[in-house]
Amino acid sequence: MKLFEKLFGTYSEREIKRIIPIVNKIDNLDSKMQSLTDEQLKCKTSEFKERLQKGESLDDILPEAFAVVREASTRTIGLKHFREQLMGGIVLHQGRIAEMKTGEGKTLVATLPAYLNALTEEGVHIVTVNDYLAKRDRDTMSPIYEFLGLKAGVILHDLDQIQRQDAYNCDITYGTNSEFGFDYLRDNMVIYKEERVQRGLNFVIVDEVDSILIDEARTPLIISGQGDKSTDLYKVADYFAKSLKEEDDFTKDEKSNSVILTEQGIEKAEKFFHLDNYADPENMEIQHHVVQALKANYMMKRDKDYMVRDGEVLIVDEFTGRVMEGRRYSDGLHQAIEAKESVKIQRESKTLATITYQNYFRMFNKLSGMTGTALTEENEFREIYGLDVIVVPTHKPIQRIDQPDLVYKTAKGKFKAIVEDIVNTYKKGQPSLVGTVSIEKSEMLSDMLKKKGIPHQVLNAKYHEKEAEIISHAGEKAMVTIATNMAGRGTDIKLGEGVVEAGGLKIIGTERHESRRIDNQLRGRSGRQGDPGESRFYVSLEDDLMRIFGSDKLQGVVDRLGLSEEEAIESKMVSSAIENAQKKVEGNNFDIRKTLLQYDDVINKQREIIYKQRSQVLEGEDLKEQVRSMLEDIISYEVDAHISEEEDNIDEELPKLISLLEEVYLPKGVIGLEELQPLANEEIKEKLYNIGEKLLEQKEEEFGSEEMREIERVLLLRVVDMKWMDHIDNMEHLKQGIGLRAYRQQEPAQAYQFEGSQMFEEMIYNIKVDTIKYLCHVQIQSAPQRERVVKETSTNYDSDNSTKQTPIRKENKIGRNDPCPCGSGKKFKNCCGREA
Repeated sequence: MKLFEKLFGTYSEREIKRIIPIVNKIDNLDSKMQSLTDEQLKCKTSEFKERLQKGESLDDILPEAFAVVREASTRTIGLKHFREQLMGGIVLHQGRIAEMKTGEGKTLVATLPAYLNALTEEGVHIVTVNDYLAKRDRDTMSPIYEFLGLKAGVILHDLDQIQRQDAYNCDITYGTNSEFGFDYLRDNMVIYKEERVQRGLNFVIVDEVDSILIDEARTPLIISGQGDKSTDLYKVADYFAKSLKEEDDFTKDEKSNSVILTEQGIEKAEKFFHLDNYADPENMEIQHHVVQALKANYMMKRDKDYMVRDGEVLIVDEFTGRVMEGRRYSDGLHQAIEAKESVKIQRESKTLATITYQNYFRMFNKLSGMTGTALTEENEFREIYGLDVIVVPTHKPIQRIDQPDLVYKTAKGKFKAIVEDIVNTYKKGQPSLVGTVSIEKSEMLSDMLKKKGIPHQVLNAKYHEKEAEIISHAGEKAMVTIATNMAGRGTDIKLGEGVVEAGGLKIIGTERHESRRIDNQLRGRSGRQGDPGESRFYVSLEDDLMRIFGSDKLQGVVDRLGLSEEEAIESKMVSSAIENAQKKVEGNNFDIRKTLLQYDDVINKQREIIYKQRSQVLEGEDLKEQVRSMLEDIISYEVDAHISEEEDNIDEELPKLISLLEEVYLPKGVIGLEELQPLANEEIKEKLYNIGEKLLEQKEEEFGSEEMREIERVLLLRVVDMKWMDHIDNMEHLKQGIGLRAYRQQEPAQAYQFEGSQMFEEMIYNIKVDTIKYLCHVQIQSAPQRERVVKETSTNYDSDNSTKQTPIRKENKIGRNDPCPCGSGKKFKNCCGREA
């Protein structure tokens, strides 16, 4: 491989050679663009849009469009793109990653492909790592876009819905990865399409792409919420279920694993819960809780279907008799069993929506990114995102001297040497930027420097405006800045007066990070745009990386040399041992991210189906045929499940089928056994379907076609949201417990995929049943309105934001002396709370 690269150049060098002719075309247009008046230059935007409409491609107009942006930038903000920046812009437009060193002007590079791709009027997203950088980059580059007749918006954490819609409707939208991701999830939770803020996911440029697509890819985005109803409703329903008698109040159907209330049972429910009509869709939640409480009490057997251990309900595998770790019954049944067994009901908060960054960014039509360090993760970018990494040459040769690592036996000896180095560098008037891997280490080093009387600044990656301001001064004479590795990322460090003569900015790494890329980022802070600079890493055998992953061979070398605490060694063998240790960790981390993605891919396919269904509802699609299809599916499934087509069993099977379907849609007594007994299964299905279709037609006559379509949309939206949110929760429980399956020679990801698919199919069937059930029982005086099933209370990124958050609403627990939620008028302790 090395010989091939010597002869033909690296992959990046070969790709850059292909790009150079395009750069030459842009350069050749320079004088033509300079000769245009401001007005003529501005008119180029509408000219390009017309040419695209007439069939030219973005690639066709790229050289001219880039030349236009270059000239507009010179006139508005006084910056003219270098040839290397044009190369970077072409790489981004091609949907690839441009590796460009720190100080090469990546923010300016993004204006080229952003302008070009915005001409399609489908939107461009530019992603940065924090709100401060998103606003700064938008504000800095806006004059270019505005001069050319385009609008640039920015999404910040505290914007409201209208402001977000305005920002997304701009031609180019800046913002952070988390804001974009959460807005996507929230758009798939709205109940009216007008509430959505984002438009399509067209073209995205991810700045600091390694940080966002790799470092943050281990944490999925999660929106949590709290149900409006207390979990005490499970206890109330359980109390009601326990008061009923079999045959009088309910019947059991083993085949469909359900318990059905009789007429007497329904009357008791209406009396207990103070309802006019138990079957009314507005009583959806009470019905749901009652159904599950009946099932928990009369179908689910302790120590057969489940067991209780340490106050937790655990499912037992019906085939093996073993506990299925992490698996929870879906659709509220698990909580109903918890109520039955008087253990804690696990429903304090719900996951309303979740997605990984990998799956969010892979939805864009075209994904690109830029960073100073991506090559070490090239395999991951290619495998997960289908992106290749192109190293763009620097505008000026790098002058920084990267010194070999110094290795000490102990951490104490290492830090003593670091402080000495800082003191000597300070005395020379040379600035130093000291990188630490944790806040704790940076504070310890700060204490040591205070004792030596060395003035310094300490930064911990909290992404404040003040931090970017401080780090921008880190290149001034005799300045000492201690920073955790991520602090102030994205901020340019310019050298102060007399610093070039002193040797430029000196980078001191206090230990090797587990990722080579993070070390390279720290190094890259020095030596920008051909400036002089120096870097050195200090390592001790007590550092986590060396202790856990370093080789015994290295320890042996140090022991043989008989090094004292304050002596250091410098050797190629040591450097390669460190690199091998880093490669091991990088490999482990890649495996973790790949596993996370394997799991999320399962739910991602499910999420696509559900979000597509919701979108159809929001867009006002006619669901009449879909509803009829649901009815058909339910009848077909239940007939096949109940009727074995053996004459001996028909007298026993038919009543149970009719009883179950009366619970869903059949009016009581509308069909007798004698009508169905002589029929084959397909004929039974047809007869039952015709009854259901007639019932739905009657409902349509009552409400009118337009109102009926909206009722279908309202009910489907509500049912889908309730079931999907429960499903996400159950999938999360499944994932947490699935790792334990490895002990039984089961491949966890495969088990998750198999069981998750089963759970999803079950959920889809339950959506059909509930939608038909509520549609067939809806009454003209109480047509349901759209409403949110659960309100959002928090996200897993809330603590990272410095802006004030809405406090998370804790669930209201019912006090012993409060009125009972069943509506009896008694105190909770004297009513449903007696068992609680």
